[in-house]
Amino acid sequence: MYSHLSTGGSATPAVYHGSRVLTYGELGQRVAGLGGFLLASEHHKGDRVGLWAENSPFFVTAYLGIIQAGLVAVPFQVDATAETFARIVREAGIGLLLVSRRFAARVTAWAAELGVEVVVETQLESFPPGERVSFPEIDPSRDVAALMFTSGSTGTPKGVTVTHQNIECNTQDIVQYMGLTSADRVMVVLPFHYCFGLSLLHTHLAVGGSLVLNNQFMYPEKVLEDMVTKGCTGLAGVPSTYQILLRKSRFKQMQFPALRWFQQAGGKLHNPYIKEILEAFPKVRYYLMYGQTEATARLSYLPPERLRDKLGSIGRGLPSTRLEVLKPDGTPVSPGSDEVGEIVASGENISPGYWNDPEETARYFRNGNLYTGDLARVDADGFIYIVERDREMIKSGGNRVSAKEVEDVIAEIPAVVEVAVIGISHELLGEAIKAFVVVAPGTAVGADEIVDHCRRRLPIFKCPESVEFLPALPHNSSGKVVKPKLKEMAVARCE
Repeated sequence: MYSHLSTGGSATPAVYHGSRVLTYGELGQRVAGLGGFLLASEHHKGDRVGLWAENSPFFVTAYLGIIQAGLVAVPFQVDATAETFARIVREAGIGLLLVSRRFAARVTAWAAELGVEVVVETQLESFPPGERVSFPEIDPSRDVAALMFTSGSTGTPKGVTVTHQNIECNTQDIVQYMGLTSADRVMVVLPFHYCFGLSLLHTHLAVGGSLVLNNQFMYPEKVLEDMVTKGCTGLAGVPSTYQILLRKSRFKQMQFPALRWFQQAGGKLHNPYIKEILEAFPKVRYYLMYGQTEATARLSYLPPERLRDKLGSIGRGLPSTRLEVLKPDGTPVSPGSDEVGEIVASGENISPGYWNDPEETARYFRNGNLYTGDLARVDADGFIYIVERDREMIKSGGNRVSAKEVEDVIAEIPAVVEVAVIGISHELLGEAIKAFVVVAPGTAVGADEIVDHCRRRLPIFKCPESVEFLPALPHNSSGKVVKPKLKEMAVARCE
């Protein structure tokens, strides 16, 4: 899939990181060298190798070296705790950890306690790039390339097994529907340990494009300036990425001459924000996508030309993915009706299941299908609209309330940067609706104003009982809102 790495003398840029530029020729040599080092160090096909690094040329080299050598890459969140590290090491059976110099001191001490061998980035730089080595033969449909541990925003992270075929299928689909070419250069602010971020590495290197790595999204203006100077053709982000750019930067006022597309996935970006982006960048194609780690990365996309008339939809399945919305009895919902069912997916991008967890695998992977847990309806044209994740529905006073629906309405208020709605325990209602809201600096919005706006737009039973303002919502390292932490905060307030 990465045939461009074999062009040993190619000076085409593959990775930009600050002032550093790594060409395809250099990357190909480094990948071969690292893969040869791993195989010569008595590591064998199928062994799990941990990778602890920020987005960097080292991560790209190490990840590709691991999987091309027939080993299994296990990327870690770089803000993981010692407890999480130990649990993943034991569950995955990791015997070797590759770590960037930035995290070497902290992680080496943890690894030593577990008897895990550590190779630091600086050690790998001490030997010259290797010659082409004979990597083991890969069976794409059976051999695992990576174990991707889910973010854990809704529970304990699980190791999703991702095969070489999963990656190749999903990569080809994304390349096809986005029309990616060697001229594409993406601004990468999403971490590579997250499947959406890693899909940018897969797709752009597959077509001979370039990755621009920027780990400073806490300074959004710097990222935007980097997009201009590096000539980025694309930007990919989760909802919080675009919310922060819209409310805390000069995003809408700036010009990006090379920009031709946005990618957005990782949750629902509320419609008012999407409309703002479309109005500010009418010539830039906006790809709204839906996916899960269990699907390698992507399951569906909404074609940019259908954004305005199908706003709120996740579109339809990718070319190689079959998406159905099934009722509890296993029959499809009727298109154009109000019937709600669970999104069920099948295709070569669907993971075989969870690592060493037959019980959870049997729960979500049945008869070759992935049961996503997402509830949706289908319109008369076959476009899918997510109603809510079943476990995030709020049961208030005998009514089932979609947190997403309430969030969409609150997001209509121009001063709102982010909003998250949860259900909290209530003696009479069972659960009461509580909204956590972040507003733009220098704006004055009161709780009464938010509740009044909701009452004008929603039935009374869907309106929040309380509103709390926060300077920022809690996010995991992938940028997703961590609602369990909000629930913990709400419980603490009541004690």
